[in-house]
Amino acid sequence: MCGIVGYIGPREAQDVLLSGLEKLEYRGYDSAGIAVLNDHKIKLEKRKGELHNLSDVLKTCPLEGHLGIGHTRWATHGQPSDKNAHPHLGPEGKIAVVHNGIIENYQYLKDTYLQGHTFKSETDTEVVAHLIELFYQGDLYSAVQRTLAVITGSYALVVMCSDHPDQIIVSRKNSPLVIGLGDGENIVASDVPAMLQYTRRCIYLESGEIAQVYADRVVVTDLAGNVQNPIVDEIEWDAQSAEKGGYPHFMIKEIYEQIETFKQVLSGRIHADHIELEGINLTKEDVCKWRQVYIVACGTAYHAGLVGKTILEKTLKIPVFVEVASEFRYREPMMDEHTLVIVISQSGETADTLEGAREAKASGATVLAITNVVGSSIARESDMVVYLWAGPEISVASTKAYTSMLIALYIIGFYLGDVSERIHLSEHEPMLRALEKLPEQAAELLSQERVSQIVEIAKEYVNVNDIFYIGRGMDWAIAQEGALKLKEISYIHAEAYAAGELKHGTLALISSETPVITVALQKKTFDKTMSNTEEMISRMTDQNGNISNAKVLAVVQEGQKNVSEKIDHIIEIPECPDFIAPVLAAIPLQLIAYFTALERGCNIDKPRNLAKSVTVE
Repeated sequence: MCGIVGYIGPREAQDVLLSGLEKLEYRGYDSAGIAVLNDHKIKLEKRKGELHNLSDVLKTCPLEGHLGIGHTRWATHGQPSDKNAHPHLGPEGKIAVVHNGIIENYQYLKDTYLQGHTFKSETDTEVVAHLIELFYQGDLYSAVQRTLAVITGSYALVVMCSDHPDQIIVSRKNSPLVIGLGDGENIVASDVPAMLQYTRRCIYLESGEIAQVYADRVVVTDLAGNVQNPIVDEIEWDAQSAEKGGYPHFMIKEIYEQIETFKQVLSGRIHADHIELEGINLTKEDVCKWRQVYIVACGTAYHAGLVGKTILEKTLKIPVFVEVASEFRYREPMMDEHTLVIVISQSGETADTLEGAREAKASGATVLAITNVVGSSIARESDMVVYLWAGPEISVASTKAYTSMLIALYIIGFYLGDVSERIHLSEHEPMLRALEKLPEQAAELLSQERVSQIVEIAKEYVNVNDIFYIGRGMDWAIAQEGALKLKEISYIHAEAYAAGELKHGTLALISSETPVITVALQKKTFDKTMSNTEEMISRMTDQNGNISNAKVLAVVQEGQKNVSEKIDHIIEIPECPDFIAPVLAAIPLQLIAYFTALERGCNIDKPRNLAKSVTVE
């Protein structure tokens, strides 16, 4: 999950590295460091905490040179500290390494190859620097090659050597790494935002490849040394899209961007008589052979999958199972050629989801990926890909990618249902038109009047410790995402419960200090959900029987009647088919989380202990 950057070229490396790390800080902000080569000596500076701690030091004591590597850390082995920050050096200071991933056999390597070595950190990465230096006999590539042959685990590695001022060595296995191709300069990074101001041309390094990066060329080989012919891609995003653009936080910027991202994910896909998905041309025979569907994802993407289950069961008429990716691969799921597996990952690099996709392919299942990043590992390794086209999402708390996932699932559902002839698009015309109206309805939800209402509601949650979200069916799925957003960035304990299950234990947790957020968008379950809400209200008293001060909020559709008079606040979303409502309901729930966290003074874009892309298991 760490962010790594490397540069070689005519510019001052320090400036490029710091700029790149700033773009990648969402991947980890426990510590940061850079190493720069000057006059055949590696100069190093690293600091615990956010990137500005490092930047402040370098303003007064800059590291000069035209080759360097940098790192922003999300800690796995060893607590956040100056000594555990990357880059790490070999014992003689000739080799410097930055690393994203986990070296699983680092203790074995210490015991087998590095007896008598003194280590300055608690990290697994320092072992790599020592090994490369141990194997180094004048040829940096060979030393890296020998090191990779003995380590196990996941890695994206960037290596520099004091004897080689013209070269950086990089390699990856199950962790992302991109090489940006400039004019007389090259940059390597974990993700493309770090290189957008320098180039739009890049190579997405494949797992199991090594690259020798020079200022004027790049040589890519496999681990055995066989030269490869990598594809050079053109990055669709621009540098401006990865900036805040005047907003105080990336999260609120990305919430407002949903007006446009809705348009992007819908663009060119819904037609009068058919659904079109670029690069996917399935036949009736292809689709009808599937007897079951697994949706495999983590976190926010998993919550999108819960909505996707209802969509696909409605359109495909076959069982759909939603699986947490970190559990899926270990329980020997029953899959074969009659199984469709849909893997969802914004980054396309989520380690557990990627392994789930590989497990599915090995079983003979068909794998369809939903991802935002062209060239990502999941995109490359799946049989089919549906892209979100949401642009870079920088905030750790996902917003626009989540709603784009939902819309993509609707489109996929209607596409597969149409191709299989299990549904007829003409019968679903109102829902297709409702999907096309989503951008303008999102704009309505993000009007100043609507947002101001939520700002005032959020003030009531500043000092609470617990919040319960409830809903039924698809409403429960969206309630789970709403609760996740709140706890991610405000640190308030928030949980979502199926409203019909409250009496099976959960009511014991209700007190006079427990606010409730009810999601009640589905007409067929509305009355029952309201009854469940009143049930909770009746128990929101203190020990003396005094009525609670905690407020109850309901999210409903405009025009909805029979909303309980006991509910304190009502947020209305524009009227739409119930089936589509989760997409619109996500926006006020995101805003509640954002403004609550803002009132509490939290670091919204960089919540504690979290990182954007989970590339380790």
